[in-house]
Amino acid sequence: MGFSKVIGSFRNKKILIIGDLILDHYIFGKVQRISPEAPVPVVEVVNESFLLGGATNVASNIIALGGKASIAGIVGRDSLGKVLRELLEERAIAVDGIIEDHRPTTVKTRVIAHNQQVVRFDREDRKRLEGRNLAALLEYVKRAMQEHDAVIVSDYKKGIVSAALIKTLVKYAKPNNTFIAVDPKVGHFHFYKQVSLITPNLLEASQGSGVEIKDGKSLLKAGRTLMNRLSCKSVLITRGEEGMSLFERTAPREISATHIPTVAKKVFDVTGAGDTVIATFALARTAGATLEDAAIISNHAAGIVVGEVGTAVATPEALLRSLDGTKRK
Repeated sequence: MGFSKVIGSFRNKKILIIGDLILDHYIFGKVQRISPEAPVPVVEVVNESFLLGGATNVASNIIALGGKASIAGIVGRDSLGKVLRELLEERAIAVDGIIEDHRPTTVKTRVIAHNQQVVRFDREDRKRLEGRNLAALLEYVKRAMQEHDAVIVSDYKKGIVSAALIKTLVKYAKPNNTFIAVDPKVGHFHFYKQVSLITPNLLEASQGSGVEIKDGKSLLKAGRTLMNRLSCKSVLITRGEEGMSLFERTAPREISATHIPTVAKKVFDVTGAGDTVIATFALARTAGATLEDAAIISNHAAGIVVGEVGTAVATPEALLRSLDGTKRK
């Protein structure tokens, strides 16, 4: 299937995103003096903004690419939880899977002056989801999986992703062979057994596999170790300026590796690039692309967003321009 046909099919796909919902809060200002109370800058606030972060940024990428997105996770019964919901609804992201809890909404506040981050402070409660809230999330997942073409798990280790959640996803994915992609977090790799895809970066792949990646040989060992240890169908290791490496099972005991060089001409900001990669890969795969073609398309999407400052998203039009002339095997 050609790249243009795959990308054209994005608009027919519904993706369920499950994970840690984060509100990114930016406070912009200027510094002209040091506080007389302590050796710290006094920031005169000029402006502030709220943006979608964590799993919600993955959903934002799905929408920008032309797909449909639903989000599942936890927010607090607070004003910032309301802000997060409103931002999601503005982008036509379905919020039926959001559960309200007594814990605060996870918020990362960054104070920026003269284009430099002065300080960041986080409001969060990372305790594991359990009891009624876990039961409600799993019940929603069971229903929602029948109505979605793929599932993305966005794990920021804030308490939402657990072994119970992954086991439920894998169980209910089997009847329709639903694609499950996981953006992993170190310390949780043992959760991700039998999923369709995990997308670790080099550091995560090293720590998750127990193999220090320092050359091509150790990269291959790490990828194959993850495949065998987790019994997953594919692994996409993102390697920054070196591109990506896709591992897939070609036979019961055979694992192939395909190295895809980066297409980024300039790198201004890697913020959110992983969200773009997993969102694009899931859409491409469910739209009929092979694993390799899905990786190539997501590699081009990453090249688009790292060339812009701040958390950016790719669009179908930008993807088609970037892919123009790309040869397929």
